[in-house]
Amino acid sequence: MDNTALTFAIGDVHGCITKLDDLMNRCADYAGAQPHRFVMLGDYIDRGPDSQSVVGRLRKLCEQRPGGIVCLMGNHEELLLSAVYDPSDVPLWMNNGGDATLRSYGVNTVADLPADDIEWIRNLRLCHDDGLRFFVHAGIDPVVRLDQQVKAVMLWTRTHAPDTFDPGRFIVHGHTPLHSKCPEQHPHRLNLDTGAVYGGPLSAAAFTADQAAPIAFLVGAKIITASDVPA
Repeated sequence: MDNTALTFAIGDVHGCITKLDDLMNRCADYAGAQPHRFVMLGDYIDRGPDSQSVVGRLRKLCEQRPGGIVCLMGNHEELLLSAVYDPSDVPLWMNNGGDATLRSYGVNTVADLPADDIEWIRNLRLCHDDGLRFFVHAGIDPVVRLDQQVKAVMLWTRTHAPDTFDPGRFIVHGHTPLHSKCPEQHPHRLNLDTGAVYGGPLSAAAFTADQAAPIAFLVGAKIITASDVPA
């Protein structure tokens, strides 16, 4: 089990670099002197204006604090990689916000994207298990063991188990934007995609090493105790 004092999970960024910088700074202020780490839930690119800056920021943090940040892959990173490796998949990526990513890099085609950024994206992890939580972009298949989940489900699912189902870890995911613009907590699951790219806040959940569920949420400029988030 990871004994870092605080873990902050952050939902879908989608090129919103200002919201990302502001939220990470607020997380650091919340942690104070306590050791802390970040788990990023994927979808760093597409739709928003600053995908290049978001990737650059996260790459730099991974280099500076290799034990202090975990970056997971989202379905939009997979869409980009599919476009890189198969030109026939470019239209699908473009229809899902890839055009905004190209603009942020100042290029016209996927072939012109920096090879080092593509390599970083290619090596992103699909999930992170800290012993209490299972962090993943989209969710899990409840009939499959956590250590045997398949990529397509982890990146794309929008189907979740009933609240009575306990998968053995508290599932933390994004992927499905919440119209409430507030994190959605269930007994064994949390959705952190509060629609940052659609005008909502970028949100983080704060976790400790002694309980699975979050102790608080940082939703934009607000700090919300876990008990105040509707189930």
